[in-house]
Amino acid sequence: MNSPYFNDSIAVKDTSATETMGKSTVNKGGIRRLRSRMAQGLKSEDDSPKVKVEVQEQSISDAPLHKHAETDAETVSGFNNTTTKVKEAAVHDQAPLTSPRKPRRGRVKVEYEDEEGAGLQLKRERWEPRDWRTQLSFIREMRSKRDAPVDQMGAEKCYDTEAPPEVRRYQVLISLMLSSQTKDHVTAGAMQRLRERELSVDAVLKMDDETLGKLIYPVGFWRTKVKYIKQATALIQQEFGGDIPDTLEGLMRLPGVGPKMAHLAMDIAWNRVSGIGVDTHVHRISNRLGWTKKETKTPEETRRALEEWLPRNLWSEINWLLVGFGQQVCLPVAPLCSMCLNQHTCPSAHRSSPNKKLKSSPAKPTSNSPDHKLTSPTTQIKKEPADTSLSQRRKNTVKQEVQLTSEEDTPSLLKKRNSRKGRAGAQQDTPLSSHRT
Repeated sequence: MNSPYFNDSIAVKDTSATETMGKSTVNKGGIRRLRSRMAQGLKSEDDSPKVKVEVQEQSISDAPLHKHAETDAETVSGFNNTTTKVKEAAVHDQAPLTSPRKPRRGRVKVEYEDEEGAGLQLKRERWEPRDWRTQLSFIREMRSKRDAPVDQMGAEKCYDTEAPPEVRRYQVLISLMLSSQTKDHVTAGAMQRLRERELSVDAVLKMDDETLGKLIYPVGFWRTKVKYIKQATALIQQEFGGDIPDTLEGLMRLPGVGPKMAHLAMDIAWNRVSGIGVDTHVHRISNRLGWTKKETKTPEETRRALEEWLPRNLWSEINWLLVGFGQQVCLPVAPLCSMCLNQHTCPSAHRSSPNKKLKSSPAKPTSNSPDHKLTSPTTQIKKEPADTSLSQRRKNTVKQEVQLTSEEDTPSLLKKRNSRKGRAGAQQDTPLSSHRT
């Protein structure tokens, strides 16, 4: 074992082992240091961003949102938490900034293409009766002759055309006051008698109530109208200087003057259209034609309903048109629908009143009927029931004989009388025989 070859190999082996151990020791130390450095580096890398993120998050929560949307999105784009918050800030930045104490009000913007389009839209919203223009044209055609009582004896025809203007206006007002609940020919007669006695403010104030009542009689409610005429005339003299008021409010202050009279007085006396004069004819015909959105109960309701849709240029014409039409065709009772040109468009045409029923006439006896012989009024005797007593039949026979004696004796009646006498004698009817003697 003392061979040099053997020793050298051992020495070489020892030397290589020593070198290997040294290298391993060196390597182990380097690996440890490397691991520690790596651990420190990772720790430093993990800690430093965390501090940045906290600072950035703090700055994001404190600073305005629109600044962080531009700057912090680039600096912290590598971090998931920061990126998420920046995205949320960007989303909130797009929404308008509103205060929780003062919420924004919603606005609805309505635009029209032009004024004409807006007018058409308003026209569509306004209610109008169906076929009213056609019906109005037919009424004008039926009233073309102007031969109704209102055309000849209305308020426009009752005043003195040669009198001063204030007197003419006063006479128009008096004729309107007298025309209430009165036919036109009666009003025209009263106005003629008043004009013969100088119909003016001073003349009426000097006239006593009895004389005024005799002149206007027989207009409807003539006693009440005497009182109203005297009071209205005194008010005209005191407050309006002897002339009738030129306003609707002033006319309605006068006793006995209502909306219809005031509107007609403004139109006829002052030539100003303030409204539609609705009397009983206009009220009735408007409801029959369906010119009101719903059925009206009073003339004043009808006036308001007509003024909502009827063009203003027709307000002055509609009164005398419908009044004359109501006097000639559309009568209050039994209107002449068969003669009316609006019979195919009027909702009330040929409509019978539900409160009135036609009475059926009694059937006339025919030649084959058993009562054919009792056609003469003197021989129609009421039949008694079968169980009627003999005394009751005798009384009825006496009544019939008394009635027959008052009639003219005819051969047929004498023959029947003799036959009854024979039957009565057979029954020994003493009261009847004594009565006939």
